[in-house]
Amino acid sequence: MNDLSVKHLLGIKYISEADIQLIFETADHFKEVINRPIKKVPSLRDITIANLFFENSTRTKLSFELAEKRLSADVINFSAASSSVKKGETLEDTVNNILAMKVDMVVMRHPNPGAGVFLSKHINASIINAGDGAHEHPTQALLDAYSIREKLGDVAGKRVVIVGDILHSRVALSNIYALQKLGAEVKVCGPLTLMPKHIESLGVQVETNLAKALNWCDVANMLRIQNERMEITYFPSTREYVQQYGVTTEVLSKLNKPITIMHPGPINRGVEVSSEVADSEYAIILNQVENGVAIRMAVIYLLASKIKQYEK
Repeated sequence: MNDLSVKHLLGIKYISEADIQLIFETADHFKEVINRPIKKVPSLRDITIANLFFENSTRTKLSFELAEKRLSADVINFSAASSSVKKGETLEDTVNNILAMKVDMVVMRHPNPGAGVFLSKHINASIINAGDGAHEHPTQALLDAYSIREKLGDVAGKRVVIVGDILHSRVALSNIYALQKLGAEVKVCGPLTLMPKHIESLGVQVETNLAKALNWCDVANMLRIQNERMEITYFPSTREYVQQYGVTTEVLSKLNKPITIMHPGPINRGVEVSSEVADSEYAIILNQVENGVAIRMAVIYLLASKIKQYEK
């Protein structure tokens, strides 16, 4: 199979294991490209991509932009914070105006879950979901799973625990879908107040004891506490959270084996992980950043290939 089964990347929920493997194989090729002296390929010279960010983002936006430019696409950046959206323009109108400029692909981050799905029903361009509310963040899950594959040789059969604020995290849901499709076992760990109500229905176990979770796993993916999404207090204090769920070198030294530490960023150093852990040989956090560009290049390239087919 050399073709994705979908026209958009709206969520990991909508793609197959074969799609994920194809994205990984394509990313392997692009990883080699971005480590060359000349990091650009002319693959998408005739494709125009609009980056629509209705929520602030630094790392994801930069990573997408870099991926697009490495592929030689034409890039339009649109920040909704300073746009007509403030003046009351609807999502559909905003995008239709951008599409009138002959855009082939839209990369969108939006505070509302399902914004990408809504849009895919109303416009012709390919849509990549760069995060919709606390729902999904598919490219982050792909780069996380790809980083596990790179570090441990395979994702199948591995034990992965996702630690922290599962309730407000789009990364957690996308990761659960991706890891399960690739044959990994998944647990979530954190205070019960930060667990979604029916999380077990996704086939994951909840563990509230960090030491038990870390002793069980091969990989721990540490999520930050998303204070910006919290309207109430979910735990007594940051200090108490750190004591129970923060990973330090002391915590790791008590385990009966080495484990791999991941973090989707941005890191609150001294909260989810200590600086020593973030900068240690256990952590693959900077590999995740590098792999993010290769994965996003792969997704954009494969979706653009579909666009070219439709145009023929």
